[in-house]
Amino acid sequence: MKNHLKRLAAAILAAILLLSLSLPGVAASSATDITILFTHDLHSHLLPARSETGGTYGGYAKLMHVINQQKELHPDALLVDAGDFSMGSLFQTAFSTHALELRIMGIMGYDVTTFGNHDYDYLQSGLISMLRAAVASGDPLPAIVEANYLPPASGEEGYDPEMHAALEEYGVKDYMILERGGVYFVIFGIYGFDADDCSPNSGMVLYDPIETAQKTVDAAKAECLEKYGQEPVVICLSHSGTEDGKGEDYELAQKTEGIHVIVSGHTHTTLAKPITVNNTQIVSASAYSKYLGVLELNRSQSGAVALTGYQLIPITEATPEDEKIAGLVAEFKKTVDEDYLSQYQITFDEVLVDNPYTFDTVSDVYATPHESTLCNIFSDAYKWAVEEATGKRVDLALTAAGVIRETLPVGAVTTSDVFNAASLGVGTEGELVAIYLTGADLKTVLEVDASVQPLMRSAQLFCSGVEYSFNTNRMIFNKVDYAMLRRDDGSLAPIEDTSLYLVVTGTYVGQMLGSVEETSMGLLSIIPRDEKGNPIDPQKLGEHVVSGQDGKPVKEWFAISSFLKKMGGTMDSAYAQPDGRKVVYSSWNPVELLSNANHFTFILLGVLLLVLGIIALILWLMIRRVRKKKAGKRK
Repeated sequence: MKNHLKRLAAAILAAILLLSLSLPGVAASSATDITILFTHDLHSHLLPARSETGGTYGGYAKLMHVINQQKELHPDALLVDAGDFSMGSLFQTAFSTHALELRIMGIMGYDVTTFGNHDYDYLQSGLISMLRAAVASGDPLPAIVEANYLPPASGEEGYDPEMHAALEEYGVKDYMILERGGVYFVIFGIYGFDADDCSPNSGMVLYDPIETAQKTVDAAKAECLEKYGQEPVVICLSHSGTEDGKGEDYELAQKTEGIHVIVSGHTHTTLAKPITVNNTQIVSASAYSKYLGVLELNRSQSGAVALTGYQLIPITEATPEDEKIAGLVAEFKKTVDEDYLSQYQITFDEVLVDNPYTFDTVSDVYATPHESTLCNIFSDAYKWAVEEATGKRVDLALTAAGVIRETLPVGAVTTSDVFNAASLGVGTEGELVAIYLTGADLKTVLEVDASVQPLMRSAQLFCSGVEYSFNTNRMIFNKVDYAMLRRDDGSLAPIEDTSLYLVVTGTYVGQMLGSVEETSMGLLSIIPRDEKGNPIDPQKLGEHVVSGQDGKPVKEWFAISSFLKKMGGTMDSAYAQPDGRKVVYSSWNPVELLSNANHFTFILLGVLLLVLGIIALILWLMIRRVRKKKAGKRK
């Protein structure tokens, strides 16, 4: 009888244990290890990127190898991405038609991603096509979450039912709830203010990131508790960014409650260790799959989440490739060759020129105001290509630091190298626009380079068709002390304030020039014009894209590629060193500080003289008062 009772008690105990394991939330009652694998700002870099210090890094086949290693160690690991999965290599040319980026991410096992600003570069029409192409492929796809950057609702200006339908067909949500290893996760997407500024043609509406994040966290946690009886681990995929340990995501963590992890994209930041703010871990792993981020957490019996481990695993030239993903990338290259590059009679890996010179890295381009031989090639190529296409003389061609994405390597320079360096565009890969500026506005362009660059490094300009100099110590908005047109034969011509000049640039830079007045709070103004001098709406620059003799738009990358190709196999020695088109110097010589002074300098001098006059008056009154007191004492 006793044995029977023991067996019965054991059976009851076993049943209780089995029942407890099946109840929602009970699995998390004991301490649980959590692993989150993360990337951001992949920018269509399915292939390895060239390192500024030599060699290569990244590439999806190598990244996949490291992901597989981590998943062997942590079978329940999540794999997430914080946006800008597109725009940055030739693979982006199939964005609208084949959705290569999302498809390969799905095959690689990404659980969730979000949108970044460059994922809107093909405008709403391109995004709609991309989402539908991804769904139609039948491939596994990552979920997409986006809580505060949404298309206009019905009845609002800009409402597009097709955009809403495409998002619904793909299944884009504010947040999603995932279960992994007995733990429930809430994952949501947030879009930042700077990202919105960088995507003026997205057609989306930005809702306050902090306010939306808190509402989303509260709603998602309530749903998770109601459905599953468990407090979730909350992950924010943010395309907002951190800079110098602060930034929008730092503020997001400061001003919200309940977010355990922010994967911080947009600024391409590399965080060697997480930034801990308000019990939130902010993590970043650079761009172009340079690293796979690995965040390890522990969830205690009480539900508290603590950091237990963090590493950025480098994806180097020596990292082995995953054969399946390597084969898929090779197939995608064929797709790009056949569907896109064939119309330009050029191929993905075609060698355009042999280059013996070391050009600026992207970091060098940003570092200081200077003349860059790399950027001279780009601006010279734009000038040459438009003159070839139109037969008109281009007075000024320019590019900006902010659109230079990679350098040109020493040795063989391929089509792919050029495209990676000049991949940005609005509505499509970058196209050249031709507008007219008055001489006065052309001078203002040069002043933007001289005065705005210290405040915004991406605004540094590089020009073809002019030579100019500026003194960094001069008054802001009056730093340029010399500017002339430089013709192809080397002759110089003055820039006449009231004359119209033909100016060529890419769509991104063109939009920037059109918004100078707004961003400088009215202190500077540049008005794009047509050939008759009529002002152009900056939002309609697309109507001024240059077409070649074949009727096709002149692409930035193709202008550079053709320019290099015509060199006959070896890089022109003209680009071995700067040619003096931009001279930057620093001097406190009064003559150099005041020569060619404009109203900004005169205003400053007037203010200084007024201040000095007031000081002199105060001193005179003080001295007079002291003298009166002394005179009174003598009496």
